[in-house]
Amino acid sequence: MKVLGISGGRKDGTNDAMCKEALMAAKEMGAEVEFIHLLDLDIKYCIGCTACVCSLMTGKGNMCVLKDDFDWLLNKMLDADGVIFTNPIFCKGTPSLFLTIRDRFGPRMDRGNNVIATKIAKATGGKAPDPRILKDKVISYIGFGGSDWVTRFQCDCAIQALTPMWKVIDNEVFPWSTGIIIDNDKVTRVHEIGMNLAKAAKDIANASYKGEEGVCPHCHSRNFYLDRESTHAICCMCGIEGDVKIIDGKVRFEFPKEQLEHAHDTLSGKLIHVEDIKNTVAISMELKKSYDYKQRLENYKEFITATKPEK
Repeated sequence: MKVLGISGGRKDGTNDAMCKEALMAAKEMGAEVEFIHLLDLDIKYCIGCTACVCSLMTGKGNMCVLKDDFDWLLNKMLDADGVIFTNPIFCKGTPSLFLTIRDRFGPRMDRGNNVIATKIAKATGGKAPDPRILKDKVISYIGFGGSDWVTRFQCDCAIQALTPMWKVIDNEVFPWSTGIIIDNDKVTRVHEIGMNLAKAAKDIANASYKGEEGVCPHCHSRNFYLDRESTHAICCMCGIEGDVKIIDGKVRFEFPKEQLEHAHDTLSGKLIHVEDIKNTVAISMELKKSYDYKQRLENYKEFITATKPEK
């Protein structure tokens, strides 16, 4: 059993320290542990070229055109049974480097895409994606904020786990946590997260969520897109649609069972999404062949060019 700790904070700061605290707990549970400091790595922004999707859907494996440290990091994560992320909280959510990693995960790491790509490669004699991508894994996210502006952090993190369908085990957000290293209760909680993750990594098939219950009964998110004219709501994480109600003074989110088939963190939901994207791309490709499309695009190109700094 291997647990990988990844810190997105300053070197030897709060995030590094608390990541190592969680790893100490995992090691006590018998895990082999490894630590990565994200700011040591060169990770470029996703440019949206879709080369990863094209390679998957044409039996050419799973590739990215960017040459940096991302594949090294990805291999480390794929080799681990469990992953712990610690991040500072920026603008109520995760830092841009974590968001970049999340962008680089999808659609390249999307389980639905990789299930389909594996079938395509088998049928055509092409190159299948790395089988480790389809392996179940457990993950936990811990955030540290200098104030109570922390309300987007959990959803930002969970979307990264949603892409490969890794199981989220135990998360925590610590507001007002600049001095957490000497706060015994909070350090104990971080240690508990490390223990819970290591226990889950020993038996991934039967692992279950151990964190705060949240509002969405499916993914535990507290973030929703609300309709001001009705009780209708969409969970911002798993995408399930239902109704928000107040029952006995408490907020409840209720939805029909068939919504689970469309949830963004289920294989059925992902395959629906793949089909939706496939149809959209087909329509777009036909539109791009038309004279009107080409003429409008050319008009935009000729209107103005981008300003760049002198070098």
